[in-house]
Amino acid sequence: ELNEVVVVGYGTIRKMELTSSVSSVSASANHRMFNTESYSAIHENDFKDVYLNPLSTFSIDVDAASYSNIRRFINTGSLPPKDAVRIEEMINYFNYDYQQPKGSDPFSVNYELSRCLWEPNNLLLHIGLQGIDIPVDDLPPSNIVFLIDVSGSMQSQMKLPLLKQAFKMLTNKLREQDIISIVVYAGSSGVVLPPTQGSNKKQIIESLDRLKAGGSTAGGEGLRLAYKTAEENFLPNGNNRIILATDGDFNIGPSSNAEMERLVEEKRDKGIDISVLGFGMGNYKDDKMEIIADKGNGNYAYIDNLTEAKKVLINEFGGTLFTIAKDVKLQLEFNPANVKSYRLIGYVNRLLDEEDFDNDHKDAGEIGAGHSVTALYEIVLKDSDFEPDLSDIELKYQENRSKIKTYNKYNDELLTLKLRYKDPKESKSNLIEKVVDNKVIPLKNTSDNFKFSSAVAGFGMLLSDSKYKGNLTYDSVLELAKSAKGKDEEGYRAEFISLLENASLLCENNEDE
Repeated sequence: ELNEVVVVGYGTIRKMELTSSVSSVSASANHRMFNTESYSAIHENDFKDVYLNPLSTFSIDVDAASYSNIRRFINTGSLPPKDAVRIEEMINYFNYDYQQPKGSDPFSVNYELSRCLWEPNNLLLHIGLQGIDIPVDDLPPSNIVFLIDVSGSMQSQMKLPLLKQAFKMLTNKLREQDIISIVVYAGSSGVVLPPTQGSNKKQIIESLDRLKAGGSTAGGEGLRLAYKTAEENFLPNGNNRIILATDGDFNIGPSSNAEMERLVEEKRDKGIDISVLGFGMGNYKDDKMEIIADKGNGNYAYIDNLTEAKKVLINEFGGTLFTIAKDVKLQLEFNPANVKSYRLIGYVNRLLDEEDFDNDHKDAGEIGAGHSVTALYEIVLKDSDFEPDLSDIELKYQENRSKIKTYNKYNDELLTLKLRYKDPKESKSNLIEKVVDNKVIPLKNTSDNFKFSSAVAGFGMLLSDSKYKGNLTYDSVLELAKSAKGKDEEGYRAEFISLLENASLLCENNEDE
């Protein structure tokens, strides 16, 4: 018979279903507490000496899984593990009021310069990209494969049942020209819905309703079958994409991160992208899912409730499924006449070598229709008393590494921002350049975009116990977030403020223990 026991880990509670006798269940009361969730280690970016490192290069990232995962931890009564905190994903969870693009480029480039909340002697540079909004009816047709994990680990209410509701939402958004297939995997893989037009919603939903969880997890086999299905229905002028829905717990078959990465990269280069939706807790494998989405030109979101499913699959439908620019890279050149050092906040696993910027063969991030992307840099000015812990490196071949060009025409410039991107069907990149002058706006006069992103970054630095958090407190972050709530039509910023307050209480409780 089927019974349930409660297993506790990281302060969260999950249900784990076991086939056993009543006597063995009672014996399990002494079952050892455990949690097998896994996250890639995060080592935050340090300050860089401008003389040694005048260039900072990274790939953009529009994933937002970290924020909703953090919310899940806090809402179930615990602070998240530090390695679950990816600050750029927290910042990019929210929409910002950026200008729509006006020229031929598919996104606008916006920036703002003010003081740091946590270190007022330092500057904070806010960079925002805004993708063009495209009406749904004008988007190209889609060939989408739902790849659904129906293994035994997906039985809990937060997994397969929530997953099915999420995909029903997406199904109701589909158009007649869209093609949908459903592939599932557990102990083995199979196609449970052959290619079906988006107008046949009843047939698609009935296929979803029939799904049940059970068996082991042949994730590698499922991926291969999903790609095969997508290739057989490939649309040369359309959007070809797999949407993988799973808790990430691949435990049978070819499932190493390296093998998954090679498979996803190979198919990406053939025009088939993959997005990932994560579900559940307790055995959640964030590290695997992040790799698949990053290497597969896709988004990565964590779905913890129906509201989040609506946000990702309905409100952000175009951005989640339709790429308007690929291989988007930023490179900032800092002017040593004005800047002593800098650090990029977040994007730890998106850093690129400086030579990668001009290399059109180097993969980078994607922007979807209507998506915005935000990045923050903390900057130490040349005459600042702030002294970050920089390596004092003696160079054998350079005596004059501190010698700078003193052309008058550059003295007012803080940095030059360069950006490269490709049209989705092109292999040659386009270049955008912007000069950022040394003109600082008082923090109180900055936009809600600047204030709110600063507050989100501050929250991330508190959760991860950043060594650069300076004078940050939950109260100071709360005050700034409340001042930048704005219209907040969907209520996401209000929810953030509530989350901050709850995290503050949890932090106080931990200190009292």
